[in-house]
Amino acid sequence: MNIILLGPPGAGKGTQAQRLVEKLGMRQLSTGDMLRAAVKAGTPTGLAAKAVMERGELVSDEIVSALIGDELDAMGIESGAIFDGYPRTEAQAVSLEAILEERGRKLDHVIELDVNENALVDRVTGRFTCATCGAGYHDKYQQPRVPGTCDKCGGTEFKRRPDDNAETVRTRMAEYRAKTAPILPFYEARGIVSKVDGMADMNHVTAAIEDILAS
Repeated sequence: MNIILLGPPGAGKGTQAQRLVEKLGMRQLSTGDMLRAAVKAGTPTGLAAKAVMERGELVSDEIVSALIGDELDAMGIESGAIFDGYPRTEAQAVSLEAILEERGRKLDHVIELDVNENALVDRVTGRFTCATCGAGYHDKYQQPRVPGTCDKCGGTEFKRRPDDNAETVRTRMAEYRAKTAPILPFYEARGIVSKVDGMADMNHVTAAIEDILAS
């Protein structure tokens, strides 16, 4: 099974993808992670990407497509894929169709995590992580059980992402609406789009996604 998780940054795509990985043995394909790994490994695609980035330019769709193809080839046909953060544009959506078809795959579901912008700002600006193990917390919704001490590792230092602020979140939302949301009609025409309330409890979101995949 091959699926796309759509939604603006902070909608919970990464969390839900990881749960699918753990429960269903799927592979999460995050273009950012794959790009960093390819550059570090010195693969032909990684070297091409590194040269582009060193010039201060954006990595092209062709390079991103090559990364996706390389990863699909490496994981084998028996593993399902979760596309996280890709495709972002209609051109990438068309490219993904070709990449999958070349490998005997097809896209089964496109799941959009629907969010309320004001509530998302509240969610993102309140989050912080343990500086030692990376466990996630939130000022309002998920404080450590013992204040100042990580539940998982006992660490006492925490950090926040510098871009987790209201202005940046609203900019990301505007970019998502302008660039990524327009790909939905491409998939709606095929009848494979489902919406899930991304503002619901994480376990409810997980259950809703699993229901969609089982249908």
